[in-house]
Amino acid sequence: MGLQPLEFSDCYLDSPWFRERIRAHEAELERTNKFIKELIKDGKNLIAATKSLSVAQRKFAHSLRDFKFEFIGDAVTDDERCIDASLREFSNFLKNLEEQREIMALSVTETLIKPLEKFRKEQLGAVKEEKKKFDKETEKNYSLIDKHLNLSAKKKDSHLQEADIQVEQNRQHFYELSLEYVCKLQEIQERKKFEFVEPMLSFFQGMFTFYHQGHELAKDFNHYKMELQINIQNTRNRFEGTRSEVEELMNKIRQNPKDHKRASQFTAEGYLYVQEKRPAPFGSSWVKHYCMYRKAAKKFNMIPFEHRSGGKLGDGEVFFLKECTKRHTDSIDRRFCFDIEAADRPGVSLTMQAFSEEERKQWLEALGGKEALSHSFNTAIIPRPEGSAQLDKLGFTIIRKCISAVETRGINDQGLYRVVGVSSKVQRLLSMLMDVKTCHEVDLENSADWEVKTITSALKQYLRSLPEPLMTYELHGDFIVPAKSGSPESRVNAIHFLVHKLPEKNKEMLDILVKHLTNVSNHSKQNLMTVANLGVVFGPTLMRPQEETVAALMDLKFQNIVVEILIENHEKIFRTPPDTTFPEPTCLSASPPNAPPRQSKRQGQRTKRPVAVYNLCLELEDGDNPNPSKEDTPTSSLDSLSSPSPVTAALPGPPGPDKNHLLADGGSFGDWASTIVSSRKARAVYPCEAEHSSELSFEIGAIFEDVQTSREPGWLEGTLNGKRGLIPQNYVKLL
Repeated sequence: MGLQPLEFSDCYLDSPWFRERIRAHEAELERTNKFIKELIKDGKNLIAATKSLSVAQRKFAHSLRDFKFEFIGDAVTDDERCIDASLREFSNFLKNLEEQREIMALSVTETLIKPLEKFRKEQLGAVKEEKKKFDKETEKNYSLIDKHLNLSAKKKDSHLQEADIQVEQNRQHFYELSLEYVCKLQEIQERKKFEFVEPMLSFFQGMFTFYHQGHELAKDFNHYKMELQINIQNTRNRFEGTRSEVEELMNKIRQNPKDHKRASQFTAEGYLYVQEKRPAPFGSSWVKHYCMYRKAAKKFNMIPFEHRSGGKLGDGEVFFLKECTKRHTDSIDRRFCFDIEAADRPGVSLTMQAFSEEERKQWLEALGGKEALSHSFNTAIIPRPEGSAQLDKLGFTIIRKCISAVETRGINDQGLYRVVGVSSKVQRLLSMLMDVKTCHEVDLENSADWEVKTITSALKQYLRSLPEPLMTYELHGDFIVPAKSGSPESRVNAIHFLVHKLPEKNKEMLDILVKHLTNVSNHSKQNLMTVANLGVVFGPTLMRPQEETVAALMDLKFQNIVVEILIENHEKIFRTPPDTTFPEPTCLSASPPNAPPRQSKRQGQRTKRPVAVYNLCLELEDGDNPNPSKEDTPTSSLDSLSSPSPVTAALPGPPGPDKNHLLADGGSFGDWASTIVSSRKARAVYPCEAEHSSELSFEIGAIFEDVQTSREPGWLEGTLNGKRGLIPQNYVKLL
C-alpha cells in the first residue's frame, strides 16, 4: 500500500488521521530530498575524480538501485512501474561501464546536476517553505481559537462579535492554506516521477556520446531508453490530466466545503473542548478532543489530541450516551457549551465546548439535544445534476453526426480531441443538436460555421452530460481492477468480459465511439493522437467516478489504461464473445493458513509475517449496516462474507481457519468492495499477542463483543473480558 491520498474535504475537519497522512507525505519528500542531495554529491565526485571513477560509479549505481519511488493509491501503471525500475536499469548500465578501463571525463553538470538542484530547490524547497507556513498557521489558528474560547461571555456583544469575525476569518485563511498545502504535497509526489528521472535519462544519453568503448552497450540500451521516453511522456500526460481534475475538485470544495464532506460511519465527528475538573483549589482545565458519535448505537468516542507538540494521540474514552443538554451562558463562563451524560454514569455529566454556535447546534442535533437544526451534520454528497443528454435515438444520431464530421474533415488535425473549442460555440452547437427540431438541419460535414475542435468538444461534452457514464457506475470498480495488475492478456480478457456486461445501449454507443478512436489512432503520425493520448482524453469522459474524491482521481491513470485497451483491442472486444470461463471480478485473494499477516501501518511501522495465498470467489452482503459506504475510506473494511462460491482454481483449502473468516490485506480488497462492520460479535481463529497498549491479546476461540470498524486500516475494535482494544481483522471470524 502506498501513500494514502490527502482528501481536500478532510482539510475542514483537520482530523488526527489526516495529520498522520500529511506527515507520511512529508517524510517521503524528506527522504527524496536527502536522496537527491546525495545523488548530486555523487555526480560531482564522478566528474572530479577520474582516477577513482570506478569507485564513484559503483556508489552511484548502488544509490540508484536502492531508491524506490513511493506512489499514491494502491497500484501503479506499467509506465510508472517502468519508471520505478529505470533507476535499477541505469544502475546495471553503470556496472557494465566499470569493466571498461579507458574512460573519458564527462561533464554532467548541465544534464544532471543543475536540473536536480533546480528540482530540489524549486520543487522540494517550495514544499518545505509551504510546510513552515502551514505549521506556523496551525499554531496561530489553534492558539487564536484557544484564546477566543477563553473570552468571557460577559464581555460586550460588540467585542464578542468582533472576536468571532476575527476567528472565523483566521479559520477560513487556515483552511484555504491547508487546501493549497495538501494539493502541493500530492502534486510533488506525482511530479517527481518524471522531473527527477528525466535528468537521469539525459545524463545517460550524454554518456553514450563520450564513452567510445561504451558504444555497443549504448546500442543495447537504446531500446529501453526509447521505451522509457514513452513511459515518461505517458506519465506526464496522465499527470497533467489528473492535476486539472484535482484542481477543479479543490476549487469546488473551496467554494462550498460543507457540501463535499465525505461519507462517514459517524453521525457526527469533530473537535470539542472537554472540561476536566481538578481537586480544589485548582479549578478545571479544557482539553481538546477529537469526538465521534454513532447515533444508532448511541456510542460516543473521544480521543485527546493536540496539534501542537507533534500532535500525539492520547488514550481514548468510549461510552454510551444517555442525554445531551445545552448550557446557557449564565451557568458557565464560556460560550458554545453543552453537557452530555453517559448511560453508565448517572448523575455525572461532561461539559463540552464547540468551536462556534453553528457547530454546537449541529452537535445538539446529532446527540438529540435541544435546538436541533433541520440539516444533518454529515451532508450527503450532492449527485451530479442530470442533463438532457440520453442514450436514446437522438443521442446516437448526435454522436454519429459528430464522428462522421470529424472523420471527414479533421482526422489528420494535430491535437484532435485535445484542442478544445470555444465554450460558447460548443454550448450553442450542443443546444442545436439536442433539439429534435434542429438536429437534422445542422450540417457538420460541410458547414464552415463549425470548427472541428468545436465538434470534438461537443461530442465529449455530450458524453460527460449523460446521467451516468457510458461504462456505468456499477462496473466502474470492476473495470479499474484489471488495469492495476495482471498480464496484458488477462487485462484484455477481463475488459472483454466486462464490456459484455454493460447495458446493450451503452455497449452499442461504446462500440461506435471506440471504433472511431481506433481510426483516429491509426492516423497518429499526422494528428499526434496516440492510443495513450486518447486514453488521457477519454478516460475521465467514459469512466467518471460516482463520487469526486482525491482517491478517485488517483485512479484516472487506470481509467486511461482501460480506454487504451479498448482501442487497441476493438475488434476482439466488440466483435467476438467473451470467454465464459473468465471469472467475474468478485474473486479475492484470501490470506492464510497459520498465522496471517497483520498488515496495517500503525505508528509508522508495518508488521510482516510469511503468508500462503489461496483464491476464493466471495460474495459481499450488507450485514447490519443499512447504508454501507461504497468509498474506500480509512474507516472502511469488509463487513461480512456469505458462503463462498466454488473455488476458481482447483486448489485445496488451507489448514487453519474457516474459509468464511474475515479477511484483510492492507489494500487488496479495497480494490473490489468495502462495507462497514457495525456492532457484531466475533470469534478468534488465531491466537494473538498484543504489540501495543491499544491492542488486545487473545487465544483461539475468544469471543469479542461489540465489534466495529476501527480507524486503523486492517483492524477492528472490540471488547474482550471488559477491556476494549484493537483486533487484527484477519484473525477473527464474524458471528
